[in-house]
Parts: sequence; structure tokens; C-alpha cells
Amino acid sequence: MKKMEQLRIVFMGTPEFAVASLDALVKAGCNIVGVITAPDKPGGRGMQLQQSAVKKYAVENNLRVLQPEKLKNAEFLEELSSLKADLQIVVAFRMLPEVVWNMPPMGSVNLHGSLLPQYRGAAPINWAVINGEKETGVTTFKLQHEIDTGNILMQQSFPILEEDNVGTVHDRMKEIGATVLVETVKGLADGSLHERPQLEMANQPSTALQHAPKIFTETCQINFNKTVEQVNNLIRGLSPYPAAFCFLNGKKLKIFSATIEKAKPTLSAGEFETDKKTFLKFACANGYIKVLDIQLEGKKRMLTEDFLRGYRFE
Repeated sequence: MKKMEQLRIVFMGTPEFAVASLDALVKAGCNIVGVITAPDKPGGRGMQLQQSAVKKYAVENNLRVLQPEKLKNAEFLEELSSLKADLQIVVAFRMLPEVVWNMPPMGSVNLHGSLLPQYRGAAPINWAVINGEKETGVTTFKLQHEIDTGNILMQQSFPILEEDNVGTVHDRMKEIGATVLVETVKGLADGSLHERPQLEMANQPSTALQHAPKIFTETCQINFNKTVEQVNNLIRGLSPYPAAFCFLNGKKLKIFSATIEKAKPTLSAGEFETDKKTFLKFACANGYIKVLDIQLEGKKRMLTEDFLRGYRFE
């Protein structure tokens, strides 16, 4: 039985999503003895070295930062071991080798953006929206060999609204996740929280378990032979980044938001209709997707009306 503040914690994370969790732990009085994040990478106009969002936060808050190229590097492992962490917390970081996740006596806790065992994998927020789920959530669990399969500590669900896209779900989730993570650390410290194995839905067909693989370019290309609901969910599930796309007169057209028109289409799937002033819509299996917010290859992102004002159709 300890107080949360007595635990020596090493935090591992890289993007903005992880900053909310690190900030919540710091504000809750946790003793963060080290922060592990990705090495600085060249980027931007002058290819200057860019720091990760987590590193920027750690530096601003005088936290010790380690940026290993390789997690099995002997020098890094020695430095990590010297931090004498009781617990490691992992949020939006790369896969850890066992020698790392198994190092602290209390193990390593991961925050995952789904209600495990559903949506194990790299892109759980995207796939929940793409698949038209009405609910998602966060899970804290103990890391073990197989990815996203460790014993569950805490979960919290929240609704996915019709007007949500992956960006709005991500922003809500990072705050909810941060709160759940602090509660998880409290419960582990005082001994009130007990881990439980993930249910493998043994009495349901294996198709009931949804997966969340990495998003590739081909994932983002719209198939207009699908229903308007499926196409709109794909657009929502990839907006604002990396964005679903189709082609308009041979050029890539990214679509960030759209509305649905249910009507028997008179055009073939993928063909478009426009008055060249106010609307542009594409035929799907059971209606039309009317695009609202778009970006043509080589152009800025803009509303469809603004785009049509300056576009010449072939």
C-alpha cells in the first residue's frame, strides 16, 4: 500500500495524444523520474530537427528525457535501469521488447484507444469510426508478449456521435484517457485495483472481434460501389488526417466532410454531378455523397462552393 506520489514512474510516449496523459500525471503529483520519447527528426521547410510533442512538454517541465534509437541498446537499458522505476507508463509509443516492459517490479501499463479486446492494433480510433461504431472508449492494461492482449486494469466508454470524425473522437479520448490513467496509477499504488484477463469472446464467432491495423494509402481510397453510409464513415474515420480521397479529372481529391443523400442514383458508382456553383456529389450504391470540405491535389483545403468558384471542369 503506497500513495501514488511515492511511486517512481517512467513515462513513454511521443505524439500530442500522450502529452495529455503525462500532464495529468504531473498535475496529480506523480514522481516522473524519466520520459522516454522518439529521437528528434528533420522536418518542416528547412528540414530542421523537430522535437516530439512529449519531449517539448518534458523539457518545459524539467523532466529527464531519454531518446534511444534502439530500445535494446545496452547503454539505454543501463540508463533506464538506473532510474529504478516502480512502474512504467506507455501511451502512443512504439512496441517495447520484453527486457524493457518487464523491467519495473510493478510492470508496464499501456493506455489503448479502444475497449479491448476490440480494436487491437495501431489505429483503433480510425477503425471504430470507419466501421460506424456508436461507442468507443479507453483501456488501461498490463503489457505482455502479444500486442494489446495484456490483463485489463480499467476501462471507460463514451459515445461516437454522428457529427464526429476521427479528430474530434481523438481529442475527447486523450482527455478521458488521461483521467483513467491517473485513476489506474492510484489504484495500483494503494492496491485497490486488480487486473483481469481479456475475454476472448470464446462463445462468439471470431468475426465479432474487430481489428485496427495500420492505415495505408490504399485504405484511404474511396470505393463508391459501397453504400453512402459506408463511404461517409470512411470519410469521417480519416478526417482530418490522412483523409479519404477519390479522383476528379485525374487529380487526387481529398474529402474531409460530406453529407448523405439517400436516393436511387441515376449515375454509375463514382460518377459525379455538379451545378458548378454550389454542390458536387458522387454516386454510391444507394445514393449520393455530397462533399462539403475538400482539397484538390496542388491546391489549398477549402469549402466546396469556394472550390467550384475557381475550378474549370473538363
